[in-house]
Amino acid sequence: MSEPIKKVVLAYSGGLDTSVILKWLQETYGCEVVTFTADLGQGEELEPARAKAELMGVKPEHIYIDDLREEFVREFVFPMMRANAQYEGLYLLGTSIARPLISKRLIEIARETGADAVAHGATGKGNDQVRFELSAYALDPDIKVIAPWREWDLNSRTKLIEWAEARQVPIPHNKRGEAPFSTDANLLHTSSEGLVLEDPWDEVPDYVFSRTVNPEDAPDQPETIEIEFERGDGVALNGQRMSPATLLEALNELGRKHGIGRLDLVENRFVGMKSRGMYETPGGTIYLEAHRGIEAITLDRGAAHLKDELMPRYAELIYNGFWFSPEREMLQAAIDLSQEKVSGTVRLKLYKGLASVTGRKSPNTLYSEKVVTFEDDQGAYDQRDAAGFIKLNALRLRLLGRRDR
Repeated sequence: MSEPIKKVVLAYSGGLDTSVILKWLQETYGCEVVTFTADLGQGEELEPARAKAELMGVKPEHIYIDDLREEFVREFVFPMMRANAQYEGLYLLGTSIARPLISKRLIEIARETGADAVAHGATGKGNDQVRFELSAYALDPDIKVIAPWREWDLNSRTKLIEWAEARQVPIPHNKRGEAPFSTDANLLHTSSEGLVLEDPWDEVPDYVFSRTVNPEDAPDQPETIEIEFERGDGVALNGQRMSPATLLEALNELGRKHGIGRLDLVENRFVGMKSRGMYETPGGTIYLEAHRGIEAITLDRGAAHLKDELMPRYAELIYNGFWFSPEREMLQAAIDLSQEKVSGTVRLKLYKGLASVTGRKSPNTLYSEKVVTFEDDQGAYDQRDAAGFIKLNALRLRLLGRRDR
């Protein structure tokens, strides 16, 4: 028989689901609960979570509310952006990239408090359960993980509310009716899925969008901005140096204003099913466009093309929850090496849902006007060299052609 669980660290939002989980853990396992609430820039007031946890019997010293915004962008979002990572070529991984940081802090708190288990509120149908648990086991192979949605029989919102009411768990007024869709938010994005979004033929209702104005209602005049990069990371906006989180916040506001970063996606979940989600990633969409813009003049062709080949694998690792895997770290090392000369400034035009690069400059540029010009290049490039280049590359094709005609 396994050892009884004495103390568990719960990833706690203060919402209905995790409040029920808190009480359920106390009842089912008879254990002490430590709550951890992460501020990842989701834009919600987090102090009510502290009051609710105390109301439900959690000791004040066992309530953790941590501001992780700078660490989130600096140590997770920016490394991912150096790879230009997009899952299935479109999704900027806003939910996926937050999970390893939450798991990392859960394990740290478990060690600090002497807890023998961690718990999360992810359902048994989604990707997040995998991401949380793979990260947790990578950081502490012996940790116990409790996933209530895989254990209890509270399989509907009605049952959840009835269970909460019977035990006097506080229920927000807006949670008593059936939610039209579920959301997850952080500084990088907001995702929405479920219910009104489940039919992939139905257009996303306008009320689902919370981070961006409708591009049709965005300003009729474009706005021009400049982003400065150093070694592959953004460091300044319009000449003003900013911390990673501050830069992303500023880009989010610009993206919101101009309706940039909306994505209606049917994706392939790691657990096997397809799901339809609506993602808003305003600042991240602008940032990615700018990063690719500065790479265009600072990366050698071979390095750039290899990066593009590695990117789908790298993005899939993050999506599937393998942030703390050796293969992700190997790819990260290669990607980071490629960024040593990726410094300079990119100019973009923001207009009606689009972020378009209009200029790029770098002290490390590989772009040579002298070589590429259609005018007199003064001997910088001998066009006669192309004849031998073409003949050598054509040799195998000519041999095949002679054999097969």
